[in-house]
Amino acid sequence: MTECNRQAVLFSSLGRQKVQADFAGGTLTSDGGGLLLREVDRQLGLSDALADCLTDPRDPARIVHEQRTMLAQRIFGIALGYEDLNDHDELRHDPLLGVLAEQPPRVDEQGTLRAPLASSPTLCRLENRADRKALARMSAVLVEQFIASFETPPDELVLDFDPTDLPVHGQQEGRFFHGFYGHYCFLPLYVFCGSRLLVAYLRPSDIDACLHTRAILKLLVARLRQAWPKVRIVLRADSSFARWKLLRWCEKNGVFYVVGLARNQVLERLAAPFMQAAEAEFERRQQKVRHFHEFDYAAQSWDRQRRVIVKAERLEQGPNVRFVLTNLPDAPAAIYDGRYTPRGEMENRLKEQQLMLFATRVSCHAFAANQFRLLLSAAAYVLIEHLRRTALKNTELAAAQADTIRLKLLKVAARVVVSVRRVVLHLSSAYPLQHLFRRIVARLTAAGPAAHPAPN
Repeated sequence: MTECNRQAVLFSSLGRQKVQADFAGGTLTSDGGGLLLREVDRQLGLSDALADCLTDPRDPARIVHEQRTMLAQRIFGIALGYEDLNDHDELRHDPLLGVLAEQPPRVDEQGTLRAPLASSPTLCRLENRADRKALARMSAVLVEQFIASFETPPDELVLDFDPTDLPVHGQQEGRFFHGFYGHYCFLPLYVFCGSRLLVAYLRPSDIDACLHTRAILKLLVARLRQAWPKVRIVLRADSSFARWKLLRWCEKNGVFYVVGLARNQVLERLAAPFMQAAEAEFERRQQKVRHFHEFDYAAQSWDRQRRVIVKAERLEQGPNVRFVLTNLPDAPAAIYDGRYTPRGEMENRLKEQQLMLFATRVSCHAFAANQFRLLLSAAAYVLIEHLRRTALKNTELAAAQADTIRLKLLKVAARVVVSVRRVVLHLSSAYPLQHLFRRIVARLTAAGPAAHPAPN
């Protein structure tokens, strides 16, 4: 133990008692709950599947850190709240992270870790190793994980497509200014089905928000119907995706859609009688009025007319009219309230991905390396989402977001004792959720690892 670690750090006294601290506590970790995510990863085989997607050009005789270990080191680091690559210069000495990454820790008689994990330069080389083919295979792993998450074939899948912005960090490849967001950024495309993530696809921002959607949807539909031939697929998205070629592809391939439609003068003129009736009813009743109608509409560039649902609403603040395109046969109110409005839940999932699992840390120079980082963040999301959806079901954390799960379940202080035969974590005796923690472990270990198909 170095002298600087033993030197006391003094704080304000507590009455007659002195309050001080030092860094001589021994082999400790603040992330004892990370073992829960390790059990999830062993169930899913996620780190193994992603590692198989990457080729390793290194000389096997000179390898110190296995590729699978480094990949897991980054994924678990993100899940535990360590967003930057530089964090691993110190984090690599945490013995628990070695356990999570399947690299057994070895501690000498003085308690010093003798087999640290990879440093940030080594991890940086890993990030810049991925090419387009490897990234495509890693993206396919997310879809395979999604398919494997169903115990029985689903009757219907609602695929939520949405773009968002990722601010850039300098003169990076694919860097462009986006007028809507008002800064230089990337424009990734995400696809969720409920809380499950299928696609995290990085794009430059000098494009139409719908670009590549048809190609991605085509690949998803083909794979999902291969797994479940009778499944009903619904595309749900905002007005950025109201493109007639995408809608026509859906119609020709038996895919339903519920897509927002931006207001324009023609739509407002067609909806004017409905809004006038809503205004008259509001004047009569002096309370909110909300009705649904429909009509057929085609923009000048479209190939044909399509069904438009109109929400004619008069609020105290003023009129509020909304339009939705659909080829579903349901009643207008059922389509808007039951089908389109739940799309807002995807915003919570995007917040988890971007703000809580650090998808915004796309600070590499190379565009492919930033796509790799986005997939690492997506993998961390898959682990936490699976933990929430399965092991936390019917508990007080069943609807918790990723940062709450991290704070209450993963950030658990523990003393790590390593011997030849075992690794023991002595978790904090004052941990307030001990009973829940035991219950989650029982659920995870009872399920056991499952075999999942490799991506096509």
